[in-house]
Amino acid sequence: MEIPSKKKVLILCTGNSARSQTAEGLVNHYFAEELEAHSAGTDPQGLNHYAAHVMAELGIDISKATPKHVSNFAGQVFDYVITLCDDANTNCPIFPGAGKRLHMGFRDPARATGGEDQILAVFRDVRDEILCRISKYFRKELKPNGKKA
Repeated sequence: MEIPSKKKVLILCTGNSARSQTAEGLVNHYFAEELEAHSAGTDPQGLNHYAAHVMAELGIDISKATPKHVSNFAGQVFDYVITLCDDANTNCPIFPGAGKRLHMGFRDPARATGGEDQILAVFRDVRDEILCRISKYFRKELKPNGKKA
């Protein structure tokens, strides 16, 4: 009996430093049986330490994640290509063979201001929003027997 392969997901954002790294970690943690997520950016920056911090609160370690440019994935086939910011949505290259291309816009937590507690609160909110929307989407999308909810 052949074991079905995981569906591949590419998650894109501008800097690949917070939102997309967070989403990649969440998908690979909560949907490890069904999905294999990767993330990249249109203008990659260093990993945001607040993103790593709030993910560690959930027991998910993204501290060694390295931002990658979207061109690193050129020529690969993905079942889902998901953009998380308007810039990536506008500037995302075409991925031939992509099963579904989706845009799920989220505010940029890296723009949060205030003290560390206020900044962490914004990162937690965005992390939780990403988890909620992505989980809701993939629970419906991956329903057994191909039936949609």
